[in-house]
Amino acid sequence: MPRVTPEPSPAALLALWDFDDPAGSELRFRRFVHQIPASPGTGLRAEALTQLARSQALQRKFRTAHRSLDRVPPLLRSGKSRARIRYFLERGRVFNSSGDRTAARPLFRSAWGDARSLQEDGLAVDAGHMLALVESGARAAAWNARALDLAERSRQPAARRWRASLENNIGWSRVERADYPGALRAFRAALRYRRPQRVPKETRIATWCVAKTLRLMGRTREALRMQRTLLADWRRAKGKDGYVFEELGECLHTLGRSDEARAWFRLAYTELSQDPWLVANEGGRLDRLLRLSRGTTSIATAGKAGSRPRIVRHRSRTKPRRRRRAGAGSRK
Repeated sequence: MPRVTPEPSPAALLALWDFDDPAGSELRFRRFVHQIPASPGTGLRAEALTQLARSQALQRKFRTAHRSLDRVPPLLRSGKSRARIRYFLERGRVFNSSGDRTAARPLFRSAWGDARSLQEDGLAVDAGHMLALVESGARAAAWNARALDLAERSRQPAARRWRASLENNIGWSRVERADYPGALRAFRAALRYRRPQRVPKETRIATWCVAKTLRLMGRTREALRMQRTLLADWRRAKGKDGYVFEELGECLHTLGRSDEARAWFRLAYTELSQDPWLVANEGGRLDRLLRLSRGTTSIATAGKAGSRPRIVRHRSRTKPRRRRRAGAGSRK
């Protein structure tokens, strides 16, 4: 569990994040903010307020998040700064998460421009990846490519850590275009970047993306073997993943083993219906899982629906990730 350190610092600030527990993160950020004097030019306090707002937005407390961000501008010194970049990023993320891409877009552009000027490559890549998420089609692809190019050229670890997430987002963009071979290349690249980071959960998510794409390409038995391996990995870690349950069901359903599939669809529904983001954004997907668990959906209508939320929360950093997680492996 992250702890508030006696002497606030930028490194201590980011160490407070637990993206699987935004409510707990919010409490830690509140304590952190209270340790720093509220005086103009206090960049660290301003940065802390942006992360407080982000933790609130991840709980869908958008008005509260905006109020936290309203406290930031009086603390900013004139000119460009890392705190100002974070302000643009998080204000944009709150707008985007609440469904207002139009308001989010210029904020992400400001974050990109300021971060490039200050050579804050990690924040620039973050902004570029968010611009890809608020754009569509060729513009989204161009921003993904631009962000990935910077992440690959940069010598800054904060930027290079984004490579897996960007390949993941590129993969999902290709899935949406039914370019499954291209998506598979991107997801395999994401998995290559994930493995040396030694974060088992993110590596399992990256593997899941490869397996799902194999199923979409008709390589169902290969996909099923990979999902079973993931199931065993989760069990060894004493955890579980509703998305793995869902794909096990899809694979078995596609292979005509509907009786076996129903149990996995039931487990998937039980787990995924507890996710507020999915309830708010993908009710049809959850309804479909419930029907499949009862055997009331045909093979013809199953198979390609149900992808993992792409927006991710960045741990150096998350949604796709989810349009909810920013910067880590995500599933749409």
